[in-house]
Amino acid sequence: MLIALASLVSGMVALYLHLWKIGKAGSLACGGTGGCAFVQGSKYGWFLGIDVALIGTIGYALIFVVAFMGTTSRWADDPLITRALQLLIWPAVLFTLRLKWAEFVILKSFCPWCAVSAVTITLCAILVTLDAKRLSVAES
Repeated sequence: MLIALASLVSGMVALYLHLWKIGKAGSLACGGTGGCAFVQGSKYGWFLGIDVALIGTIGYALIFVVAFMGTTSRWADDPLITRALQLLIWPAVLFTLRLKWAEFVILKSFCPWCAVSAVTITLCAILVTLDAKRLSVAES
């Protein structure tokens, strides 16, 4: 349930950033640092020609759907849900590491909205790892 909630929140943040980038969300609220616009407008705000915020929006939507399915009685203890979440979350962790490295090391900047996503995907990774451990213990 916590993975579903966290992915919903970060998915909304990613959607906000994407809408801002395409000119549909007005000004970017960034706490006065200016780092958000700088990071979003850099070449690291794009991956293979696709807006990173759009990738995040879609990724978090997929995580939300799978995690929400896992909250139903039919799927609650099904290891397929946990495996699917692992397949979605762990590549996102690696992608986030790449983005945070570029943000801090190359751009020497900080985007608070991006930090929300980094914290969320880290939390999701911890939770899905704990769930995989729970299921492996249950199988023993």
